Amino acid sequence: MTGFLNWWQHLPEKMDPVIFQIGFFKLQYYGMMYLVAFALTYYLVLLRIRREDRFNASVHQVQDLVTYMIIGLIIGARLGYVLFYNLSYYLSHPLEAVLPFQFSNGIHFTGISGMSYHGGLIGTLLATFMFIKKSGLNFWEITDLFAPVIPLGYTFGRLGNFINGELYGRPTSAPIGMYFPQAPGKDPRHPSQLYEAFFEGIFLFLVLWHMRKLKRPPGGAMLAFYLIGYGLARFMIEYFRQPDAHLGFVLLSFSMGQILSGAMILCGICLYVYLARKRRGQA
Repeated sequence: MTGFLNWWQHLPEKMDPVIFQIGFFKLQYYGMMYLVAFALTYYLVLLRIRREDRFNASVHQVQDLVTYMIIGLIIGARLGYVLFYNLSYYLSHPLEAVLPFQFSNGIHFTGISGMSYHGGLIGTLLATFMFIKKSGLNFWEITDLFAPVIPLGYTFGRLGNFINGELYGRPTSAPIGMYFPQAPGKDPRHPSQLYEAFFEGIFLFLVLWHMRKLKRPPGGAMLAFYLIGYGLARFMIEYFRQPDAHLGFVLLSFSMGQILSGAMILCGICLYVYLARKRRGQA
């Protein structure tokens, strides 16, 4: 048992996040995880279209929409990080918000680092809305199609965070604690990335995948359930995750992630109430 705990606790220190490198180009597991997430989401959406006759989108439309969503996700995630997590810095260094270089002490290639889940969600929804306007599809139907499958893809993003040794948890004396080389100090910490991969990913996917079979929920309800479910899971896991060093606790003992997740829960509840009333009004 002691040997297993020693292996487990030091696992992050033994993992190389880079698959291979040519010059300044690096292929990392984190990027590969995103490709797996997009591919899995796309496959499950196509599976639903073929097996569930309530969706009117074609395979070609889904392909085009996924392209829009990926672009919206990347732009939204980056801008969300800039706005929510480090606005003062990027106001002083605006080029670093969009270019993979650091200009503060000479010019250094850094890659685009710093992405926000909540910004990515907003960007994805806006991109979906833009595509819907020109395609003639129904926005709520499309969100019902995608919302139940997205968490499973999100699991891989958190596994990428774990391999990178980033977004680690708070110090703990529990046997599950691990040593992350990027973390300050020498205390073992919660592997909060794995908590998120399971609860915000696998668990939420299983719940929403089952709830998609509910009879006669209002159109768009799956998006509301997703917002509430993810918000609740993320809010609770933030108690185990180390807050961003440059932010700390933003309001009382709440981190920025908890504030944004709380807003997400509220939006999900309001959305469901709106959709339910809208359906009653059409009855």
